[in-house]
Amino acid sequence: MDTSARADGVAPGIESGRPVEWVLRSAEPADVGAIAELRATVMRPDLERLGRFDEHRVRQRLRDSFSSQYTSVIVADGAFAGCVTVRPAEDGRWLEHFYLAPGLQGRGLGSAVLRTLLKQIDADGVLVRLNVLQGSAARRLYERHGFIVELQDPIDVYMVRQPGASPR
Repeated sequence: MDTSARADGVAPGIESGRPVEWVLRSAEPADVGAIAELRATVMRPDLERLGRFDEHRVRQRLRDSFSSQYTSVIVADGAFAGCVTVRPAEDGRWLEHFYLAPGLQGRGLGSAVLRTLLKQIDADGVLVRLNVLQGSAARRLYERHGFIVELQDPIDVYMVRQPGASPR
């Protein structure tokens, strides 16, 4: 999937009463710092709950796996709002590093971005996998979009979505 392609959309704005306009743009190497900080902010509550938060490691893991080639930055109302990576895998795609700024969560933006990505992946006729931390609210988002649990351990839940899976 070409994540450099622009995807434009509108997500319903719950708090503000107006739609959130958004676009995906290709990530650049210079984006890694902002993305690492967003990851630390977004993941901190779940990692702390699981006893796994490490101030340095949470950022370093992103830096170690960052690939601007497969990452898109989410720009909402003209400002940095998040990111998502869709990288090739042997049997389909891996969706990872999908983070939204806390103030934009729960407003429909994540669903709008995910619908756009899944439409592109479905066009390729391949499955998509991801993992989410145990107890994370993000799991409900993924389940609403057709992901099912494939495997889980005390920390992670591994999910898969077949091409064209119906949203709930």
